[in-house]
Amino acid sequence: MWVSTKAQYGLRALIEIARRGGEAVPLKDVSERQGLSQHYLEQIASNLRRAGFIKSVRGAHGGYRLARPAEQINAYEVVTALEGSIAPVQCVEDDHSCESQNVCGTQDLWFRVDAALRDVLGGTTLADLIAESERQQHARLVQIEPVFGPVSV
Repeated sequence: MWVSTKAQYGLRALIEIARRGGEAVPLKDVSERQGLSQHYLEQIASNLRRAGFIKSVRGAHGGYRLARPAEQINAYEVVTALEGSIAPVQCVEDDHSCESQNVCGTQDLWFRVDAALRDVLGGTTLADLIAESERQQHARLVQIEPVFGPVSV
């Protein structure tokens, strides 16, 4: 399975918007902070808005804000809204499409892979991703290396 940049950037944009609380965030800010193409981000934001994840705010202090709390948006619904199906193989998506169903020794494997993907992505909210990111940033700050080597006398 390959997750497109559209889904990756969409999640990154949502996290950036969520970090600002209820404040409207211009896409230019998201683009600069995340190092993403603003043009591509505009296309993704349009999809995110249509899917009901963000709302646009017009005016001098306009931009985007989350349409729902970060705790109520999970990675699975974002990825599938931007990607479509994330089933690892066609037979998982459409049970009746497999001509080799009676002789295939891998179908159960693909169903387990699909269930694991849905479980991990569905069990991870934007709030979880923000908390993980903050823990990682904190851990990097705590790792202090000595500025000078050992002092010899």
